[in-house]
Amino acid sequence: MRCRLVVLGVFIFQFFAVANASPVKDTLRVLFVGNSYTYYNNLIQMVSLISDSLDTKLICTKSTVGGTNLGEHWKEEKGLRSKTLIQQGRYDIVVFHDHSLRPIEAPDSLWYFGGLLCELIKSKQARPFLYNTWAREKNPELQPVINRAYEQLADQCGAARVKVGDCWQEFLKKMPQAALYSSDGSHPSNLGTFIAALCFVKSIIGKLPASLPTVYNYFDRDGETFRIMQVSKEEIALGLSTINSLIPQAL
Repeated sequence: MRCRLVVLGVFIFQFFAVANASPVKDTLRVLFVGNSYTYYNNLIQMVSLISDSLDTKLICTKSTVGGTNLGEHWKEEKGLRSKTLIQQGRYDIVVFHDHSLRPIEAPDSLWYFGGLLCELIKSKQARPFLYNTWAREKNPELQPVINRAYEQLADQCGAARVKVGDCWQEFLKKMPQAALYSSDGSHPSNLGTFIAALCFVKSIIGKLPASLPTVYNYFDRDGETFRIMQVSKEEIALGLSTINSLIPQAL
């Protein structure tokens, strides 16, 4: 009788242990190399939070300084350690972008230093992803110029191109009153960063959650939550449909 009770107890323990266990997720370590277009509104935290609802968790870190271009990242100026971080080989994916005006004013620099970064990333068995940024608010006609510069780099080095600028333009066609830009007409608003984060999650993982919360909180080092942003249900629905139509699968 005692033996049966012991066996039953072990069975019950195992049952509840399995029932309460969290599903094991795949993880991908992602390094973002860029400037204020990356660190505005906590883009990397938003990417990580959105991935929480999927089978793959994106663990994101960044190497950024405002106004930085790829040459400064490669030479590790302004106190940057971008090349060193990549050389350490701790990442599955490295996302990078140039200064927002470089694809227009100095595409040769984008191609040269972008090519060097791609070679280094691949030598560490990681995948390069290009953050194809948006045109400034007053010059939407320059989006094709920016796209062509990133397209050429993607073709040159076999990198994936994340079409954030195109997704912004398509979103604005459907919701013209949306404020994707901050007051300077260059940097992203909270909503602009949210759309960019959706683009990265879809491009890397290949799918987006069916639904998302309207409020996004993160934990500080003391375990307290702080709010990153809040978006409306309408903005979420339009964001999901826009990204799913323009980025049909993982890159």
